[in-house]
Amino acid sequence: MTKHQYVDFHIIQTVPPANLNRDDQGNPKDARFGGARRARVSSQAWKRATRRAFDDKLPEADQSTRTKRIAGQLAGRIGSRIGLNGEAAARIAGALLEPLGIKAGKKAGDTAYLLFFGYRQLDEIVDLIADQAKDLAELDDEKLKAATKDLAVAERLKTGHPLGVALFGRMVADIPSLKVDAATQVAHAISTHAVEIESDYYTAVDDENEADESGAGMIGNIGFNAATLYRYATVGVHQLVDNLGSVDSAIEAVGRFAEAFALSMPTGHINSFAHRTRPSLVAVVVRDDQPVNLVSAFERPIRGTEGIAAASAVRLAAEYARSTQQWGDEPVHVGVCHAFDNDAIDGAFGDNQTFVQLLTGLDDALTVSWKTD
Repeated sequence: MTKHQYVDFHIIQTVPPANLNRDDQGNPKDARFGGARRARVSSQAWKRATRRAFDDKLPEADQSTRTKRIAGQLAGRIGSRIGLNGEAAARIAGALLEPLGIKAGKKAGDTAYLLFFGYRQLDEIVDLIADQAKDLAELDDEKLKAATKDLAVAERLKTGHPLGVALFGRMVADIPSLKVDAATQVAHAISTHAVEIESDYYTAVDDENEADESGAGMIGNIGFNAATLYRYATVGVHQLVDNLGSVDSAIEAVGRFAEAFALSMPTGHINSFAHRTRPSLVAVVVRDDQPVNLVSAFERPIRGTEGIAAASAVRLAAEYARSTQQWGDEPVHVGVCHAFDNDAIDGAFGDNQTFVQLLTGLDDALTVSWKTD
């Protein structure tokens, strides 16, 4: 039987007045849950923040990008590697990508949708024609198509996935062969308590006003809220092993994801609110049965004015303890890092650890689980 294993991440994090992720009206996103209006940050916003966080620590070749401009990216690499001018490089790039059947976008050179791929994959496509690129540039369009149509371009995009693609997957509706099943699911973060949207009316004074001039040079409004959020994500280690083709790479990827997911932050209006904080609690649970989101801990919103974060952490710990006892769960590994002095939290998740210890313990648990089976 195929081994399945999941790593669940549960995070409590307080954010000051901010607009992390705005809706079509420019206000912070929200949602109704448990009969109360909650602050919400979309999964897409935090996934992008997470991806950018771990990409920042990877060599450029191992990074990923999601763009409609794959042709321009490929042409740029052909031009810089081979020394061709922009027009010649663009012709070759177009010929290489045409057999894939990627639909063209409305803007010249764009695809009809965002494609998610790695820079190393582009370099490997360039490798296919590097020694003949100058000869290809001399061919007319028909001969160029014929010379490149059987090259293994699709195979280069199907293998050697960067961490971002391996974790978050790739969906190309009209080219199923390029699909990569996501190893990670990220929930929309919601506040553990009821939240109302507020508005910041601001003015900016023109520094060069004459002495007799008054009034603002600009006025505006920014919607904001402040919230203690419950954040959840899960990584299917088995899918990550399949996507990366290596147990060692998958275990390393889980650790990189854990660090990036815990410490990243969406940057919407960050210059206006300076809202970057760190979590108050990070718990990891390794399971062999199924991922379990513990948001039910907050179906009844936290109330009170003497520490919502602490009350949320205690509520989360109680929900985890109740859930594991009720359903007879036997996690492979549990660890927690938190900023509270509370025996109930430690009783549910185990001894409080530093974040470094939490990551080390997770790595050790996955190593034992996947290398001794």
